[in-house]
Amino acid sequence: MPLNIKDLTVRARDFGPGERIPDRHAADHGNVVPEIEITGIPEGTVELALIVHDPDAPLPHGFTHWVVYGIEPTGTTATVSPETAGSFRQGPNSLGEKAWSGPQPPAGHGPHHYYLWAYALGIAVSGEPAREAFLAAYGEHVIEQNRLVGTYSA
Repeated sequence: MPLNIKDLTVRARDFGPGERIPDRHAADHGNVVPEIEITGIPEGTVELALIVHDPDAPLPHGFTHWVVYGIEPTGTTATVSPETAGSFRQGPNSLGEKAWSGPQPPAGHGPHHYYLWAYALGIAVSGEPAREAFLAAYGEHVIEQNRLVGTYSA
């Protein structure tokens, strides 16, 4: 996958870059989908994908918390929120569920980093692939990508 970072920006309503993700988004404190705004969407974008991944999880490939496809850009902006999350296609997270699974690092494991990756794609995603399958199949179709990183600890 080529390096494609220019104008695409990922923001969360409740936390900024490097900040702690509020408890209400954590798996054991409400598990509420965060409101995410994607701006600076490049020309030629057919759809957006959003993947929330924790590489600090003590698993061989980290832990994928959410996989979302079919986010249609409205001009140069798109928003994912608790109200709109069900209108997008969701791929399986690391639990095998097609749903948001908020942060829940092991107690005493220290702060984990949660990468909210947004991908502007030149083609539509077929089906609902898991994170690894998506990256393998669609990496060459990424027009631009960027991420927001939040933290969380138990």
